[in-house]
Amino acid sequence: MATINKQRVPKHIAIIMDGNGRWAKKQSKLRIFGHHGGVKAVRDTVEGAAELGVKYLTLYAFSTENWNRPQKEVNALMELLVNTIVKETETLEKNKIRLQVIGNLNSLPKNCLDKLQLSINTTKDNHQMTLVLALSYSAKWEIIEATKKIAKEVRDNNLSIEEIDEHLFSSSLSTHNIPDPELLIRSSGEYRISNFLLWQIAYSELYFTDVLWPDFRKENLKLAIIDYQKRERRFGKTSEQIESEHA
Repeated sequence: MATINKQRVPKHIAIIMDGNGRWAKKQSKLRIFGHHGGVKAVRDTVEGAAELGVKYLTLYAFSTENWNRPQKEVNALMELLVNTIVKETETLEKNKIRLQVIGNLNSLPKNCLDKLQLSINTTKDNHQMTLVLALSYSAKWEIIEATKKIAKEVRDNNLSIEEIDEHLFSSSLSTHNIPDPELLIRSSGEYRISNFLLWQIAYSELYFTDVLWPDFRKENLKLAIIDYQKRERRFGKTSEQIESEHA
C-alpha cells in the first residue's frame, strides 16, 4: 500500500455507509444482523480517521427515506443506535472525540434523542476529532429548512434579498459550523449520492468502493485517502493556475 501524506489528509471526510442488508443476505441472516456488523466498521473507521488526523468525520447513519423501511427493521435500528451510543460514549471521551448530530431530530424517538443529547453533552469539549452522525437526515430537507429560515429573516425585515449569497446560505445549514467535506466515500458498489450533503459536496472528491460496509476497515479508509491524494483539486481553475499558486 502506498504511503499517506499526513500533510494532505482531508480535514473532513463524509461516508455513505451502504451494504449492511446485502452483507447479511449473503450470510442468510436478517438485515439487522448486517447493521450489527456495520457497528464494527464504524468503530474501526472512527479510530482510523482519528489516528490519521482527520478533524471531521460525517457518517450517513439514517436517512429520512429509511423511515419507509419495515417497522420491525426501523425499531431494531433505533434500539441498536441507542445501545451503541451508550456503549461508545466512554470511548469517544477517552479519545477526545466530540459527537454532533445533524438531521430532523424531532422525528427521532424520545429515548433515542435523550441518549444522543447525553453523549453530545458529555463530549462537547473534545477537540481531537468531531464525529458527525447524520440521523433522519435528507439534504433536500436541510436545503428547504435553510430556505425557510432565510425567507423568515427577509419577511421580518432583518435581511434584504441582496444580502443572500453562498456564505449566508451555508451558514443557515445544519453544518454551518463544519467545513465542507473534501472527500465523500460510498461503500457497497453503488454510484449514488442518495440525498446526502448535496450543497456541501459541490467540490468534494467522490470515492466509490465495492466493499460492503460491515467489511469496511481502516485499510479501506487509507485506500480512499491515497486515491484522494493522487487527484488534482482545481475548483474550476486550470492545472497551470494551480501550479503557479503553489510555485
